[in-house]
Parts: sequence; structure tokens; C-alpha cells
Amino acid sequence: MILTKFITRSAVLIFHLALFLSSISTTAQQNVALYVNPFIGTGGHGHTFPGAVVPFGMVQLSPDTRLDGSWDGCSGYHYSDSIIYGFSHTHLSGTGISDYGDIMLMPVVGKGAFKADDYRSSFNHNNEQAEAGYYSVKLNNGVLTELTTTNRVGMHRYTFPKTEKAILAFDFSHRDECTEAYLKIESPTRVIGFRRSKAWAQDQYVAFVMEFSQPMTDHIVSVKGIESKSTETSERSSKINFSFKSDGVTPLLVKVSLSMVDIDGAAKNMEAELPHWNFDEIKKQATIAWNKELNKIQVTDSDKNKLSIFYTALYHCFTHPSTASDVDGRYLGMNKEIYQSTDYTHYTIFSLWDTFRALHPLYTIIDRKRTNDFIQSFLSMYQQGGRLPVWELAANETDCMIGYHSASVIADAAVKGIGSFDLPLAFEAMKKSSTWPHLGLPAYTKNGVITIDDEHESVSKTLEYAYDDFCIAQVARLLKKDTAYNQYIKRSLSYRNLFDERTGFMRPKKNGGWLTPFDPKEVNNHFTEANSWQYSFFAPHDISGHIDLLGGPKNFEKKLDELFTTSSLTTGREQADITGLIGQYAHGNEPSHHMAYLYNYVGKPHKTQQRVREILDNLYKNSPDGLSGNEDCGQMSAWYVLSSLGIYQVCPGTTEFSIGSPIFDNVILNLENRNLLTITNKNNSTENKFIASASLNGSLLKSPSISYEQLMKGGDLSLNMTNEPALTDSFFKESQIQKLTDSEFVTTPIITSNGKSFKGKTSVTIESCSYCSIYYTLNNTTPNETSKRYTGPIELKETTNLEAIAINTAGRKSYTTKATFYKFSNDWKIQLTSKYNPQYTAGGDDGIIDGIRGDENWRKGEWQGYQSQDFEIVIDLIETKSVTEIGAGFLQDTRAWIIMPTQMEVELSLDGKLFTKAGSLKNTVPAEDYTVQIQDLKLSIQKQKARFVKIKAKNFGTLPPWHQGNPFKGEAFIFVDEVWVK
Repeated sequence: MILTKFITRSAVLIFHLALFLSSISTTAQQNVALYVNPFIGTGGHGHTFPGAVVPFGMVQLSPDTRLDGSWDGCSGYHYSDSIIYGFSHTHLSGTGISDYGDIMLMPVVGKGAFKADDYRSSFNHNNEQAEAGYYSVKLNNGVLTELTTTNRVGMHRYTFPKTEKAILAFDFSHRDECTEAYLKIESPTRVIGFRRSKAWAQDQYVAFVMEFSQPMTDHIVSVKGIESKSTETSERSSKINFSFKSDGVTPLLVKVSLSMVDIDGAAKNMEAELPHWNFDEIKKQATIAWNKELNKIQVTDSDKNKLSIFYTALYHCFTHPSTASDVDGRYLGMNKEIYQSTDYTHYTIFSLWDTFRALHPLYTIIDRKRTNDFIQSFLSMYQQGGRLPVWELAANETDCMIGYHSASVIADAAVKGIGSFDLPLAFEAMKKSSTWPHLGLPAYTKNGVITIDDEHESVSKTLEYAYDDFCIAQVARLLKKDTAYNQYIKRSLSYRNLFDERTGFMRPKKNGGWLTPFDPKEVNNHFTEANSWQYSFFAPHDISGHIDLLGGPKNFEKKLDELFTTSSLTTGREQADITGLIGQYAHGNEPSHHMAYLYNYVGKPHKTQQRVREILDNLYKNSPDGLSGNEDCGQMSAWYVLSSLGIYQVCPGTTEFSIGSPIFDNVILNLENRNLLTITNKNNSTENKFIASASLNGSLLKSPSISYEQLMKGGDLSLNMTNEPALTDSFFKESQIQKLTDSEFVTTPIITSNGKSFKGKTSVTIESCSYCSIYYTLNNTTPNETSKRYTGPIELKETTNLEAIAINTAGRKSYTTKATFYKFSNDWKIQLTSKYNPQYTAGGDDGIIDGIRGDENWRKGEWQGYQSQDFEIVIDLIETKSVTEIGAGFLQDTRAWIIMPTQMEVELSLDGKLFTKAGSLKNTVPAEDYTVQIQDLKLSIQKQKARFVKIKAKNFGTLPPWHQGNPFKGEAFIFVDEVWVK
């Protein structure tokens, strides 16, 4: 509902009349909100919060049990904790990075409280309750706290023990870094202000209006330990105590209205949504709002735990994105200017790397109106910020995660006929995002692949860009833009440039060839929160082509079997996100989510049904640790919702849903177009997980799929369940695979050598498809069919840039493969006393003297990394020389535990046995400087004869108390590249 700029009393009456009529219309609905358990996901690594929120609400009013930004404290609450520091009004559901926790209040009895240790209180879970739209806890300080909310206004009810000093503590510095603040006590019952902060979102702004049901008896403002009776403060470290008198019976009510625009917006939001003091009425309206949304899908089952898991999952699907516009339609743009929406609600919190996979496809079925509003929000962000959102938070682009998956959400809606958004504008925005000069995109668009030399997480980025390009092609097709369609379809096949036919895996490329050694279980910087196993099945837009690459359906099926049955052990670095493992399938993180459904495409639907049931039954529970990984703003739950219904969209951007194994006897989908879709599962049970037959409106289905159009027309989807898997394969006889038009994509040549650098001379070979000819150049020009044809190994004696293309018999050309080979400028030998981490080798021992220097993107692998030890190297100059300078380059990325050495020492020797000190240098970069930077430590000396040079760099040691890695007893890395002697 959009109100005019000046909200009149009649408008307020209309608003509450609408709520009343809404309550009448939902009386026939089921009270499924009672099955919601907001504690699911608050334990383990789910990262959800248990507090009060209404569907897609601006306010998420919840307790904070953690003040730091630790991984398991991202939502502000973890079920393992026993201390509450306050109740704040903004929270993130299931993210892997911390933010929010704005506008905190905490009840305290009988004493001033200006520090977290003073106002915090212990609590017991036995005294805690949470339901959809409501949270309460009886704190051990004696205060009963109850919370509920409207869309933009949070309401608190505090029942204090009898006391002359019932205090509400307010702290601007709660949780993330406060960069600007303002608070004014306008009257004994009204406070206004705003808070600007910096965390994941670099510039987050929230204004508030706070009202009390009874006048405060006193207040104290504390700034840096100095207390005053000031009624106004702009100190960002301000802490305020609001004092009241309590008779032990009458509760103190507090209303806090938010706005991302300004204080005036917060005031209008309160006037429109919560002009009264009836806490129980607001709680009731929150329940009604939740039932309205949750009743879009009605499931029947005798197992109450299953109902709780399902409706809590649906509840989490409706938590984010969150309303960002005020009741008058104003919202904060990406350029920090104020805009007015007139025909849609503006939203924030778009975790698109996660949610494009299942959450947004779910919305296309049960929330088409909001799908349109989400895309309208995307397009506004594009017009204000120059590109579509990647991971938008509070009008900030965090650029977290990878891809440009707004394209997926837009294309999925477009092909399904959803929305009134401007499709040509959307296409313009998609193209702009696909050419943005960052995160490896320039290399991808030019060379058809991202290599390790170009960008970290190169495999994942290439694969996900390729999928997004397929989505852009679908919109080009709708707009009849044939040239653009062919361009983006070709780009979408670039994933094939990373397929290694010898291993069957998607494999990183370095300097024109495959990275060696290669372990598909290794978690490293070439993949995004994953390894090769967990990305080697990500080609959802070209499943038929991927099957062909693996040698046909039988080989594809065998590879899938191995995914689920191989050892769950991973190698390489520890990655907390890789959880919920079945073999190397990792359900706790998003890249794996579609993989169980791939068996449908090779004629083995019973294996899809078996794996889907295994995941549904074992990786979701009705308990705080009931999620196998981060909730990620609804994605983990959306997978459950769709899969429990028996459907899943493997490739958003198409209209096909794959059929799995439903777990409920009966399902009713109340669609927005007023159609009803019923799903009936006959003979359904734990054992009967396989589909013997399926029909839609009486017509037998011949393949394990159903179209979006069929779903939206409604009717009855009837499935006969059995415990015999063989029947499913004989029933579903027809393939659901659609081939892309460009099946003759030519993959780039593979350049193989003994390394990127060499001494003397080196030999290079080039490979391509058996029906391709290879042409190459050595003179920094782009090769073509007139260039020199490759016939055998190429011998290089000097530093050389090599470029190669492949051309098939039909004349189709590959993208160009590029490699540079560096000849050593010396013949030195080295001895490393310390041992580098196998993840950070710079290409081996000699990588530290090869003349190839690492840049600030250390994740590309050009640095040697040493953890928990000093760095020490001895360089043999082969012959005695006059030495005038010795140096080494070091990198600091404090956030990533990489800290400059405290000092560097140099020693010289003529025989390699007796060393004398030549000098030392101290590091001048503070460890607390979070800027990613490179510093050369150079020691100049008077000419001194030496053959052997020893360089020592002292490790920083255990991470300091202020570092997020300190609680884990983390040890710092030294990153060095490279060392030199003049």
C-alpha cells in the first residue's frame, strides 16, 4: 500500500480497515503459523535469528547474543550462547558475513549501564519462546521481554520487577562500527535519531523514531565515560540510559519505527502502521500476515516435525528480501540519493549467488507480484549505480560472491511471462553487468575462460558467468535480437574450456595449460567455497552438452554416482561452508543444490528420487541445528520447500521443473491467479520414495518433468509411490533434455610445458580436439588461419609470449589461448629452510627468484606463504660477487591473516657455512592496517664480497586480540615474492 507524502487520518483508518478485512479473508485458512519454529537454524551453522519479523519486513527485532562479527554470530544470535546483550531491530537471516544489529535496547534493573558487561543479562532457553511474528524471554535479571512487529515498526513489551529504576540501555556502538550518530530526546516519551555504520555494507544508514508508553523519569547520556543530562548527542560512541519507574505489574511498551531514508520517514511509518499501544493486537496481526503467506502452500502430514520443518522453511523464504521503501514510497538509492517509487515496493538484501537457484524460482510460483517488485528494484539499482545488483545490502553493493545472477532472476521471470518491468531496459542492464571491468570479466569476454593468471576463483567465475550468459541469451531471444542471442549463447558454452576430458573434471588453467598437480577434492582459491567435485556439474543450461563431454549418459551417471559415494574428506584449506556432505556432494553450500536432479537427464530418475529423499530426511531437522549449512537468505529452505513438494528447477531461465520425490501425502498450492494445484502422493511413506507412475489432470507424464505453464494452470498432479526403483525408469521413457543450438563450440587449445619460467631453454606442446588444426604466434599478434600451423613441440630460448587458436573442419574458431614463458635472468640456486604452505607456492621453490612478481590479488597463487614460522632462504649466487642491495617483497592482508614480518635480517657468506650479519630492517606497516598492500624491504650496503646470501623474516606470530582470528588461536602468515640481490 503506497501512501501519499502527507499521511492523513483517513489514510490511517483505511490502512487498519485493510488489516481487518485481511483478517476476515483468512479465517477459512489453516493456522499453519503455529508450526513455525524460528529456532531452526539458530544453532550449528544455520546463522538464522529467532526474533520477530513479518513477511519481507523492514524490521527484524531479535536478541543479540554476540557482539563480534564471528562467523557463527552473523545473525547476532547463536543457540549455544547464554548471554543477551540487547534487542536490536535489523538482522540478517543465514548469511556468512556479519552486519546489521541496529538500534539496540536492553532492559536493566536498578543500576546505570553504559558498558556491554553492565547491561548484558544471562538467560535460559527454558524461559525463551519464539513463533512467527513474536519472541519472548524472561531474562535472569528478572525482566520479561516480549517483541513483535509490523513491517517497519518494532514493538517491545518489558515487564520489570518492582523498582524505582527500570532502565532501557541504548548503545550506538552495538555490534558493527558506528561512523555517524544522532539522538534527540524530544519529550519524556519520544526520542528520534539515526545511525550510520560500516561493516559488510560500507555505508549503512537507518533513521528511527522511538516512543514510550509512559514518560521516562530520568535519562543519562554517557560519552567516553563522561555522563550528562544532555537531550541531544551526535557522538557516535554515545550510550544512553532511559529510566522509568516500575510497579512490577504494568509493562513498559516501546515502539521503534525505522526508515532507510530519514527521521521524517520513520515518523510517517509509525503513524501509518502503529498509531496505538495494543501489543497483543500487533502480535495477532503478525500471525495473520504470516498465515496469509504460509497458506500459499498447504501440506498435510501426521508427522508434526515434518510440518514444522516445512513451514519454518517457508517462513525463512519469506524473511528476506526486506522492504526498503517507506509507506510514502521513498527509498534510498544506490547513489545515496532519495527516490520515490510509485508503482512498486522497493526491496533490499539480495543474496543472489544463493537465491537464484531455488528461492526466486519458488517465488515465480507463489509470489509473482513480489517477483516483479524485486526486478523493479534491480532496475532502479542499475539506473542509480550503473549495474545490476550482485549482493546488495542496505543500498550498498558488497560485490560479495560471484556472477551476475540478477540476470538469472530477470530471465526466469521473463520466460515465464511474469511482471510489468521494462524488458528492453532489463536487457540493457544485463549486458552492462556482463561487461563490467572486474572480477575476471575482461579476460572471460576476450578469451572465453578465466585462468589463474587472470583472477582467483577462476573456475567458479567462468562457469557461473557462462550460465548467466545463457540467461541473457534467453532475453535476447524474447526481444528478437538474433545477433545478441548468438553472441551470448556462444559465451554460455565457455564453460567447456575448463573441462578436462582426461579427468572428467572442471579444472583450473594456468599460463595456457592445466594446473598441475590437480586434486578434485582440494579446496583452494580456484573455486568459490568449494572444490572441483562441487563445481564439475555446474552447467545447468547445457546438460546435454555436458553429458556428451563426459562420453554419454552412462559415463555421466557413473560420474554422478562417484560424486555421492566417494570419500567425504577434502584436502587443501579448511572451508567452513562445505558441510552437509554426502560423498563430495555438499548440501550445506549452494553450488551442489541441483545435482541430485541430474540423474533425471540420463534416464535414471529413481536415483534422483533416492538422493532427494536422503537429503530431505537427513539434512533438515526440527531443532536449532536443523540446517546443514548457512540458510543464506532463504535458499537452503527453498530447496526443501520445492523438493518436499516433488519439484525443482535445475536451470532457472527455462520453464522446466524436474520431478523428484515428494514427502507429503497431499499438497495444495493456492496460486495468485486463483488456480489451485493439488499434488497427491498415493502410498507415500518413508520406504515408498520412488514414483511408479505420475499423471497431470489424468494424463500420464512420460518424462520426469513438468512445465511452469502446467503448474500455473493448476489441476491435480497425482503420483503413485512405490519401494521398487526399477519401475520409475521404465515409466519415465522420454528425455527432458533440450540441446543448445551451437553444438560445434571449439574449445581453446591446451599449452603444456615444464613451468612458467625456465633456465636455458624449454619445450612447449599444444593440444586441441582431434578434428581441429592449431595455429600459433610468438610475436604478440593474434593468431588466425594464416599463422604458423602447429606440428610438434616448440623450443623456446628467450622470454616469449605464445598465443594459439584451434579451427575445426567446419571453419569454427576457438577463443585464443595465451601463455608467457619467462627465462631466468640468472642461474642462482636456493635453499629454503622454511616450508611454504602447499596452497601458496608461487609455482615452486624457484618461484621466489623467477622474476615474476605477485600483485595484490594474492589468491592467484604468485606468492609463497609461510604460516606459524619465520621465513628463511639462502641464495647461492654461484660465484662470488660484490653485493650492494638485498631485498624482498612482502604482502599484507590482515583480514586474511597475512601480516608483514616484524623485521628482516640479512647475512652474507663466502663459503655457505660462516655467515656474518649485513644488517636488518624493521617493518613500518601496522598490523591493524587492513589495506591490502605490498611493501619491499630493501637493505643497501657498501660493496661487500659474498657468494651466499641469507634472508630471514620474522613472523608476526599469534593473531592479536582485536583480530577475528584470535579466538581460534590463529597464527599469521608471511607472504613473500620475490627476493633479489644486486
